[in-house]
Amino acid sequence: MTETIRHFPMYIGGVKQVFPNVPAGSPIYARSVVAGNLIFVSGMTAQDVETGTVLVNGIVEQMTVCLDKVKAALEEAGSNMNNIIKTYMFLKHLENYREMRKTELEYYQEHAPLLIEQPPASTFLQPASLARPEFLVEIDVTAVVSREK
Repeated sequence: MTETIRHFPMYIGGVKQVFPNVPAGSPIYARSVVAGNLIFVSGMTAQDVETGTVLVNGIVEQMTVCLDKVKAALEEAGSNMNNIIKTYMFLKHLENYREMRKTELEYYQEHAPLLIEQPPASTFLQPASLARPEFLVEIDVTAVVSREK
């Protein structure tokens, strides 16, 4: 059986995030890539995909936007939040860690109840900076299309 790879492009302001649509030095990336049964979702931030501006300022609000974007990317790829197997959390301010994790738990309770009992592997990092100064958090996710495969 040959594994397939499917790309789901990222658009910001209607512009596909590939060169030459974006200038050299700007990020080029897919919203997600599916390789066989695995889904790799690019890091999601609170950036509005229509305007490029940051939608909200607080950590709870940014976490919710990030998780909503992860959810949408997974659904576009034919999966759902319950199929997350690994998360990478990038948090600007360590003092927001508990609030970040609390928001994650509450989101899972509503949108991915399986992850409450069977949480994904998870890595946390406080980087020196995120892509833009106004970003407080970024979430990178690996999931499966189907838990039965």
